[in-house]
Amino acid sequence: MTQPRPPKPGTAIVTGASSGIGKVYAERLAARGYDLVLVARRKDRLNGLAADLRRLHSVEAEALVANLSTPAGLSAVTARLSDDASISMLVNNAGFSALKPLAQTPDDTIASMIALNITALTALSKAALVAFRQRNAGTIVNIGSGAGFSPYPGIPVYGATKAYVFLFTQSLQQEVEGTAVRVQLVLPGAVISEGWDVAGGGALDPLPDSIVMTTEDCVDAALSGLDQGETVTAPSLHNGALLAEHIALSGKLLQSVFDAAPAARYSAGRLQRA
Repeated sequence: MTQPRPPKPGTAIVTGASSGIGKVYAERLAARGYDLVLVARRKDRLNGLAADLRRLHSVEAEALVANLSTPAGLSAVTARLSDDASISMLVNNAGFSALKPLAQTPDDTIASMIALNITALTALSKAALVAFRQRNAGTIVNIGSGAGFSPYPGIPVYGATKAYVFLFTQSLQQEVEGTAVRVQLVLPGAVISEGWDVAGGGALDPLPDSIVMTTEDCVDAALSGLDQGETVTAPSLHNGALLAEHIALSGKLLQSVFDAAPAARYSAGRLQRA
Protein backbone atom coordinates (compact mmCIF):
# COMPACT_ATOMS: atom_id res chain seq x y z
CA MET A 1 0.00 0.00 0.00
CA THR A 2 1.38 3.39 -1.00
CA GLN A 3 1.96 5.77 1.87
CA PRO A 4 0.37 9.21 1.42
CA ARG A 5 2.85 12.00 0.77
CA PRO A 6 3.21 14.46 3.65
CA PRO A 7 1.68 17.88 3.06
CA LYS A 8 3.97 20.51 1.56
CA PRO A 9 5.40 22.95 4.10
CA GLY A 10 4.58 25.89 1.84
CA THR A 11 6.72 28.32 -0.11
CA ALA A 12 9.96 29.89 1.09
CA ILE A 13 11.29 33.20 -0.20
CA VAL A 14 15.09 33.25 -0.05
CA THR A 15 16.90 36.51 -0.77
CA GLY A 16 20.46 36.56 -2.03
CA ALA A 17 19.75 33.11 -3.45
CA SER A 18 22.13 33.14 -6.41
CA SER A 19 25.20 32.11 -4.38
CA GLY A 20 26.63 31.39 -0.95
CA ILE A 21 24.40 30.97 2.08
CA GLY A 22 21.24 31.85 0.16
CA LYS A 23 21.87 29.22 -2.51
CA VAL A 24 22.49 26.51 0.09
CA TYR A 25 19.33 27.53 1.98
CA ALA A 26 17.37 27.16 -1.25
CA GLU A 27 18.82 23.69 -1.85
CA ARG A 28 18.21 22.52 1.70
CA LEU A 29 14.66 23.87 1.85
CA ALA A 30 13.80 22.30 -1.50
CA ALA A 31 15.02 18.97 -0.11
CA ARG A 32 12.59 19.49 2.77
CA GLY A 33 9.72 19.91 0.31
CA TYR A 34 9.39 23.69 0.21
CA ASP A 35 8.49 25.42 -3.02
CA LEU A 36 10.88 28.32 -3.61
CA VAL A 37 10.85 31.93 -4.69
CA LEU A 38 14.50 32.78 -5.37
CA VAL A 39 15.41 36.46 -5.12
CA ALA A 40 18.63 38.04 -6.40
CA ARG A 41 19.90 40.29 -9.19
CA ARG A 42 21.52 37.64 -11.43
CA LYS A 43 18.79 36.24 -13.67
CA ASP A 44 20.86 33.50 -15.34
CA ARG A 45 22.04 32.08 -12.02
CA LEU A 46 18.55 32.17 -10.52
CA ASN A 47 17.04 30.45 -13.54
CA GLY A 48 19.71 27.76 -13.43
CA LEU A 49 19.20 27.15 -9.72
CA ALA A 50 15.42 27.08 -10.11
CA ALA A 51 15.70 24.49 -12.87
CA ASP A 52 18.01 22.32 -10.75
CA LEU A 53 15.66 22.45 -7.76
CA ARG A 54 12.64 21.51 -9.85
CA ARG A 55 14.52 18.58 -11.39
CA LEU A 56 16.13 17.26 -8.21
CA HIS A 57 13.34 17.73 -5.70
CA SER A 58 10.06 17.93 -7.69
CA VAL A 59 9.18 21.30 -6.17
CA GLU A 60 8.08 24.56 -7.70
CA ALA A 61 10.94 27.05 -7.96
CA GLU A 62 10.58 30.56 -9.34
CA ALA A 63 13.24 33.15 -10.09
CA LEU A 64 12.25 36.63 -8.94
CA VAL A 65 14.92 39.00 -10.22
CA ALA A 66 15.13 42.06 -7.97
CA ASN A 67 17.72 44.49 -6.69
CA LEU A 68 16.64 44.90 -3.06
CA SER A 69 18.74 48.02 -2.60
CA THR A 70 16.33 49.86 -4.93
CA PRO A 71 12.72 50.88 -4.13
CA ALA A 72 11.36 49.01 -7.18
CA GLY A 73 13.13 45.77 -6.37
CA LEU A 74 12.15 45.91 -2.72
CA SER A 75 8.53 46.70 -3.57
CA ALA A 76 8.29 43.64 -5.84
CA VAL A 77 9.29 41.29 -3.04
CA THR A 78 7.26 42.94 -0.26
CA ALA A 79 4.22 42.73 -2.55
CA ARG A 80 4.82 39.03 -3.06
CA LEU A 81 5.04 38.48 0.70
CA SER A 82 1.82 40.38 1.23
CA ASP A 83 -0.19 38.82 -1.58
CA ASP A 84 0.89 35.16 -1.74
CA ALA A 85 -0.81 33.14 1.01
CA SER A 86 1.33 30.08 0.22
CA ILE A 87 4.47 31.74 1.60
CA SER A 88 5.37 30.21 4.94
CA MET A 89 9.02 31.20 5.30
CA LEU A 90 11.24 34.19 4.59
CA VAL A 91 15.02 33.83 4.66
CA ASN A 92 16.42 37.36 4.81
CA ASN A 93 19.92 36.59 3.59
CA ALA A 94 20.78 39.28 1.02
CA GLY A 95 23.59 41.57 2.10
CA PHE A 96 27.18 42.56 1.37
CA SER A 97 30.28 43.94 3.04
CA ALA A 98 33.27 46.14 2.17
CA LEU A 99 36.66 45.65 3.78
CA LYS A 100 37.69 49.31 3.99
CA PRO A 101 38.09 51.97 6.69
CA LEU A 102 35.20 54.41 6.67
CA ALA A 103 37.30 57.25 5.21
CA GLN A 104 38.14 55.05 2.20
CA THR A 105 34.64 53.67 1.61
CA PRO A 106 32.79 55.34 -1.30
CA ASP A 107 29.56 57.08 -0.39
CA ASP A 108 27.52 55.01 -2.84
CA THR A 109 28.89 51.80 -1.28
CA ILE A 110 27.82 52.99 2.16
CA ALA A 111 24.35 53.91 0.90
CA SER A 112 23.88 50.58 -0.92
CA MET A 113 25.07 48.56 2.06
CA ILE A 114 22.66 50.28 4.43
CA ALA A 115 19.83 49.98 1.90
CA LEU A 116 20.37 46.23 1.49
CA ASN A 117 21.57 45.12 4.93
CA ILE A 118 19.16 47.27 6.94
CA THR A 119 16.35 48.88 4.94
CA ALA A 120 15.48 45.86 2.79
CA LEU A 121 15.73 43.39 5.68
CA THR A 122 13.47 45.61 7.79
CA ALA A 123 10.84 46.11 5.10
CA LEU A 124 10.74 42.41 4.19
CA SER A 125 10.53 41.42 7.86
CA LYS A 126 7.58 43.77 8.32
CA ALA A 127 5.75 42.45 5.27
CA ALA A 128 6.28 38.87 6.40
CA LEU A 129 5.32 39.68 9.99
CA VAL A 130 2.01 41.23 8.97
CA ALA A 131 1.14 38.35 6.62
CA PHE A 132 2.23 35.60 9.00
CA ARG A 133 0.44 37.07 12.01
CA GLN A 134 -2.79 37.22 10.02
CA ARG A 135 -2.46 33.47 9.41
CA ASN A 136 -0.83 32.77 12.79
CA ALA A 137 1.83 30.73 11.00
CA GLY A 138 5.17 31.29 9.30
CA THR A 139 8.88 31.57 9.92
CA ILE A 140 11.24 34.51 9.46
CA VAL A 141 14.99 33.80 9.37
CA ASN A 142 17.24 36.85 9.52
CA ILE A 143 20.92 36.34 8.72
CA GLY A 144 23.08 38.53 10.92
CA SER A 145 26.77 38.06 11.65
CA GLY A 146 29.19 37.52 14.48
CA ALA A 147 30.65 40.84 13.31
CA GLY A 148 27.64 42.50 14.92
CA PHE A 149 28.79 41.63 18.45
CA SER A 150 31.69 44.06 18.65
CA PRO A 151 33.68 46.45 16.41
CA TYR A 152 35.91 44.51 14.02
CA PRO A 153 38.83 46.13 12.14
CA GLY A 154 38.13 47.16 8.56
CA ILE A 155 34.35 46.69 8.39
CA PRO A 156 32.91 49.71 10.25
CA VAL A 157 29.68 49.94 8.22
CA TYR A 158 29.06 46.22 7.72
CA GLY A 159 29.57 45.40 11.40
CA ALA A 160 27.20 48.20 12.39
CA THR A 161 24.52 46.98 9.97
CA LYS A 162 24.76 43.50 11.48
CA ALA A 163 24.53 44.94 14.99
CA TYR A 164 21.24 46.44 13.79
CA VAL A 165 20.07 43.02 12.57
CA PHE A 166 20.95 41.57 15.98
CA LEU A 167 18.86 44.08 17.95
CA PHE A 168 16.08 44.39 15.39
CA THR A 169 15.48 40.66 15.16
CA GLN A 170 15.32 40.28 18.93
CA SER A 171 12.68 43.03 18.99
CA LEU A 172 10.82 41.20 16.24
CA GLN A 173 10.86 38.06 18.38
CA GLN A 174 9.16 39.99 21.19
CA GLU A 175 6.40 41.04 18.77
CA VAL A 176 5.52 37.43 17.94
CA GLU A 177 5.46 36.13 21.51
CA GLY A 178 2.24 34.22 22.13
CA THR A 179 1.71 33.49 18.42
CA ALA A 180 2.67 30.57 16.21
CA VAL A 181 4.97 32.79 14.12
CA ARG A 182 8.65 31.97 14.53
CA VAL A 183 11.61 34.33 14.15
CA GLN A 184 15.17 33.00 14.10
CA LEU A 185 18.34 35.07 14.16
CA VAL A 186 21.37 33.36 12.58
CA LEU A 187 24.85 34.66 13.43
CA PRO A 188 27.53 33.12 11.19
CA GLY A 189 31.21 33.70 11.78
CA ALA A 190 33.64 33.52 8.84
CA VAL A 191 31.97 31.54 6.05
CA ILE A 192 33.29 30.69 2.59
CA SER A 193 31.32 32.82 0.14
CA GLU A 194 31.53 34.88 -3.04
CA GLY A 195 30.82 37.77 -0.71
CA TRP A 196 34.49 37.67 0.22
CA ASP A 197 35.41 38.86 -3.26
CA VAL A 198 32.90 41.69 -2.98
CA ALA A 199 34.13 42.65 0.48
CA GLY A 200 37.85 42.66 -0.12
CA GLY A 201 39.02 39.88 -2.35
CA GLY A 202 42.50 38.70 -1.53
CA ALA A 203 42.62 40.68 1.70
CA LEU A 204 40.50 37.96 3.30
CA ASP A 205 42.46 34.99 1.96
CA PRO A 206 44.95 34.87 4.87
CA LEU A 207 42.22 33.88 7.34
CA PRO A 208 43.24 30.53 8.86
CA ASP A 209 41.29 27.47 7.80
CA SER A 210 40.58 26.76 11.46
CA ILE A 211 38.11 29.67 11.68
CA VAL A 212 36.47 29.52 8.23
CA MET A 213 33.31 27.40 8.02
CA THR A 214 31.90 25.96 4.81
CA THR A 215 28.63 27.41 3.58
CA GLU A 216 27.00 23.99 3.77
CA ASP A 217 27.99 23.46 7.41
CA CYS A 218 26.73 26.95 8.30
CA VAL A 219 23.28 26.44 6.77
CA ASP A 220 22.93 22.88 8.08
CA ALA A 221 23.73 24.10 11.61
CA ALA A 222 21.29 27.00 11.26
CA LEU A 223 18.49 24.68 10.15
CA SER A 224 19.32 22.29 12.99
CA GLY A 225 19.00 25.21 15.38
CA LEU A 226 15.63 26.07 13.85
CA ASP A 227 14.49 22.46 14.25
CA GLN A 228 15.55 22.57 17.90
CA GLY A 229 13.49 25.70 18.53
CA GLU A 230 16.38 28.12 18.93
CA THR A 231 15.62 31.80 18.53
CA VAL A 232 19.29 32.73 18.11
CA THR A 233 21.71 30.37 16.36
CA ALA A 234 25.45 30.95 16.09
CA PRO A 235 26.67 28.01 13.99
CA SER A 236 30.35 28.26 14.93
CA LEU A 237 29.94 29.19 18.62
CA HIS A 238 30.87 26.13 20.68
CA ASN A 239 30.24 27.71 24.08
CA GLY A 240 26.56 28.63 23.86
CA ALA A 241 26.66 30.05 27.38
CA LEU A 242 28.66 33.02 26.05
CA LEU A 243 25.76 34.05 23.82
CA ALA A 244 23.23 33.68 26.63
CA GLU A 245 25.45 35.74 28.94
CA HIS A 246 25.88 38.44 26.30
CA ILE A 247 22.14 38.77 25.76
CA ALA A 248 21.41 38.74 29.49
CA LEU A 249 24.08 41.33 30.27
CA SER A 250 22.86 43.56 27.44
CA GLY A 251 19.36 43.50 28.94
CA LYS A 252 20.72 44.30 32.38
CA LEU A 253 22.77 47.19 30.99
CA LEU A 254 19.72 48.54 29.16
CA GLN A 255 17.74 48.66 32.40
CA SER A 256 20.63 50.24 34.30
CA VAL A 257 21.08 53.26 32.02
CA PHE A 258 17.59 54.58 32.80
CA ASP A 259 17.95 56.63 35.97
CA ALA A 260 17.08 60.24 36.68
CA ALA A 261 20.22 60.79 38.78
CA PRO A 262 23.66 61.21 37.17
CA ALA A 263 26.13 58.48 38.12
CA ALA A 264 28.21 59.18 41.22
CA ARG A 265 31.45 59.30 39.20
CA TYR A 266 30.22 62.55 37.63
CA SER A 267 29.55 64.31 40.94
CA ALA A 268 32.86 66.21 40.81
CA GLY A 269 31.69 68.24 37.84
CA ARG A 270 28.45 69.18 39.62
CA LEU A 271 30.36 70.28 42.72
CA GLN A 272 32.66 72.49 40.66
CA ARG A 273 29.69 74.25 39.00
CA ALA A 274 28.14 74.82 42.41
